[in-house]
Amino acid sequence: MLHTPHSSLQVAAVPAQRVPERNRSQDAPWHTEAVCRRDEAGLFFAPSKEPTAARLSREEAAKRVCARCPVMVECREHALMQPEPYGVWGGLTAAERRVVLARRRRRELELKKAARATAAGRIAG
Repeated sequence: MLHTPHSSLQVAAVPAQRVPERNRSQDAPWHTEAVCRRDEAGLFFAPSKEPTAARLSREEAAKRVCARCPVMVECREHALMQPEPYGVWGGLTAAERRVVLARRRRRELELKKAARATAAGRIAG
């Protein structure tokens, strides 16, 4: 079901607030607590040929929903590990997730280089 852009903006008008973490059952998947389950899915995924201004507005509205979600971190990690190629997940767009993944890969390489250099220093010493 698609809503007009106006109804999506109404969702965005909700002030961002942290919801206290609940004691979630270990058996319940993280997404059962997701705030976005109660919102229009169209807010989080782009319609085809969406104009840039509309996309930016929709993404910001989705991020405001994410900001008040108790499972935002779990959602973000899910999207980074899968990786999810589309939509706003855990407060990040697909492009932002690509940046995070690239930074993580660079950091892992730097740590491996440092570990090898340390190991080589121990052998030489």
